[in-house]
Amino acid sequence: MSGFAEKRLQNGENVGADGNPDVSVKKQKIEVATAPVVADEIENEDLGGVVETDVGITEFLNHRDSSVRIRGTLKQRYTDFLVNEIDVNGNVVHLTDLGFKAKELTAEEKAIIAEQERKAKEREERRTVDEEDKLKLQEFFSPEEAEEILSLMFDGKKTVEPAKVFDDKDVRTKIHQLIREISDSNIESVTTSSNTFIFGHNANKNRRRKNNKVTTQIQHDLGDRKDYLHFTLYKENKETMEVASILAKFLKTQIKFIKYAGTKDRRGVTVQRMSIERFTVERVTTLNKALKGCKLGCFSYEDKPIKLGDLSGNEFIITIKDVESTDPNVSIEDALVPILNSLRDTGFINYYGMQRFGTFSISTHEIGKQILNSNWGKAVELILSEQKIAIPGSIESRKIWAETKDAAKAIKRMPKKCNAEFSILSRLERSEKDENGEYSEGAYFNAIMGIPRNLRIMYGHAYQSYIWNVATSKRIQLFGLKVVAGDLVLCNNEKIIDEYKDELEKKFVDEEEDIIQDVKETVGVGARPITQEEVDNCKFDIYDIVLPTPGYDVIYPENEQIKNIYVEHMGKDGLDPFNMTRKVREFSLSGSYRHIVSRVNNLEYYFRKYNKVTDPLVRTDLELLKLREESEDKNVEIKQILDGVPDGEKTAVIIKMQLGVSTYATMALREVLEGDTSRFGGVVNIRSE
Repeated sequence: MSGFAEKRLQNGENVGADGNPDVSVKKQKIEVATAPVVADEIENEDLGGVVETDVGITEFLNHRDSSVRIRGTLKQRYTDFLVNEIDVNGNVVHLTDLGFKAKELTAEEKAIIAEQERKAKEREERRTVDEEDKLKLQEFFSPEEAEEILSLMFDGKKTVEPAKVFDDKDVRTKIHQLIREISDSNIESVTTSSNTFIFGHNANKNRRRKNNKVTTQIQHDLGDRKDYLHFTLYKENKETMEVASILAKFLKTQIKFIKYAGTKDRRGVTVQRMSIERFTVERVTTLNKALKGCKLGCFSYEDKPIKLGDLSGNEFIITIKDVESTDPNVSIEDALVPILNSLRDTGFINYYGMQRFGTFSISTHEIGKQILNSNWGKAVELILSEQKIAIPGSIESRKIWAETKDAAKAIKRMPKKCNAEFSILSRLERSEKDENGEYSEGAYFNAIMGIPRNLRIMYGHAYQSYIWNVATSKRIQLFGLKVVAGDLVLCNNEKIIDEYKDELEKKFVDEEEDIIQDVKETVGVGARPITQEEVDNCKFDIYDIVLPTPGYDVIYPENEQIKNIYVEHMGKDGLDPFNMTRKVREFSLSGSYRHIVSRVNNLEYYFRKYNKVTDPLVRTDLELLKLREESEDKNVEIKQILDGVPDGEKTAVIIKMQLGVSTYATMALREVLEGDTSRFGGVVNIRSE
């Protein structure tokens, strides 16, 4: 490859006609390299942060003749990370329209709306009352009372009740008429049984005005209304759950009626399908005027909602900035191309990424270990402990707790956004200490159970993920990509599914919103060990092999070396992989299965030169949509990946790839980039959901 031209990997060698890696690739010799200890790791340890080796991430799959890789910066801007959901039919979801526009108004309708807006503007600008009107009202009330009464024209949140009594009915009538006149009926007056007055803002007046307002109408071709409205959500630098909450607030509905297939990262530009129950397209399409950082489009009426797991993966376009080779004697292309070829041909270890283990100094799996051991006090201490990396606003509270164990004092300095910490302290604050001034284990258990359910379940899942990472690393160290007798394959594997067609029931993740599981993970799907005969006949390859997360409803590999990984590592933590039931039901973990190696599909990469961080290198779906609307030629092809600045001083690498569900893009990128993913541009939470 010469210069900085683009290279499309699916046109390279060892690629099948379907665009996927040729299965013969599995026969090539693969070197498995152990992750080197680099300076970044040491620096991160000094900062108190969790690094890959802390959570069992140690191995690489990429085939390379040397240790040369590249350095670079991820997510320097959120537009450097584009994610488009892939639906269950394999179609990449794009924002291709912004819904339906209102019909064109007639001249008469426009005139009515203009007059309504003019009057509204006058009322808003007229924040004072004529002195003459004040004097009229002062004939009956004191100057202070008159001023307060007239302020109700602009304040609908209070009432005014002067103490003066008016026994004369004619006087009372004059006051009622005067108030209506000078306030344009914006103030409502009521006479009490004791002949005093109560004045308040007339909300009904505004409601009548609103009802009389001429509104625009939406015209669409979606057919008859159905129970569920599906749409495409485009969002920038926002979390999926955050947007769902915003939509629920605007539509004045419950968030449970808004569904999506999986969550998408905050730090990026993402596109996904969503559904909402009991709303019309006319209502929802108008939200685009009010929404910031997100857009809705591509509406359709459907009979069923979108469910968690209704996707087959995600397409990523990731821009790595400030790229350089780790060896100054090796060019960026020479360092990167062999690794990307290997990533295309072999894939990557399907580790649970660093997102699974939190962003504080103490990994969530350490807390999970204490919870699974019913060490409630130790779990609380870990959650509230002083840490080098923590939300800044919580530091003082953590210090108070460490020095005094006084929950009442600590909670005053703990931000409410620290959900787990605040919940624990609030329960401990109401708990009594024993004669030694200590909280009981029962009080600590009660505090743990006060944490929102989705958070407290997360700790146990993090421990499962940690053990899975450890087991996978050891299995790769022992056998590489070789399939051995006793390895596990899923019963719904297409190569053996006929054996189980009468008993196999494929289940997906619990749809409850507060269940923390990877989307479409193989919960409830059985597995069985591979026989030596099947190994000899090459019936399965490494992409068929799964390992379990520890639980009461899984089997473990029959290969003793692999099985003992679970026994030994969990034994060190005081846990037994064959006894994962607990008295507290939600801490009884059923377990699941996860493929140990994941493929990368439709991998492309581009080298681009640039000078400034603001130099455009890729276009978002919204930018592409606007350019198409502005173009006179509606069939013109508009590039998403731009040419950059040919003579630029800096280099960027743009990687476009498709990953399956429940995989972490950073676990693919760690094959390419030097250093620990916990330090990748300060962001690591890239999961394909």
